[in-house]
Amino acid sequence: MVKENEHKLLLPPVSPAASKPLYEQVIEGIKREISSGRLRPHAPLPSFRALAEDLLVSLITVKRAYEELERNGLIYRKQGLGTFVSENGVSRSREMKHGRAEELLQQALREGVEAGMGRNELLTTVKHLLDEMVGSSSRSTGHKEE
Repeated sequence: MVKENEHKLLLPPVSPAASKPLYEQVIEGIKREISSGRLRPHAPLPSFRALAEDLLVSLITVKRAYEELERNGLIYRKQGLGTFVSENGVSRSREMKHGRAEELLQQALREGVEAGMGRNELLTTVKHLLDEMVGSSSRSTGHKEE
């Protein structure tokens, strides 16, 4: 039951079978909500207990996720009032996602080179995948990539 001062947060389910620890899945879900703009600056987040109950995880899992998000400047806590999205939470979340995307791209390119793919083959593959992603994204949002 959600109390009047509790706030519902819709995150994807977390699973012990996933490759990432539960607290990291919670972090990723909250970061995704912040960077997408669904959680705006100063928006309240659910209490540790409420989110733990919603996600069927332990209180410690949510506490650890919130602590890491706070350490990274995405959220802040006010004693007696709750936990909220930071003023710069959206830009900070996108900045972190940008860095992670670069890491993953570097890893993918390194794998391609190790697999014997040449520069042109890598560029063609990246362009094709990007066209597929941006094409489907711009069609679904009605925006064109510039």
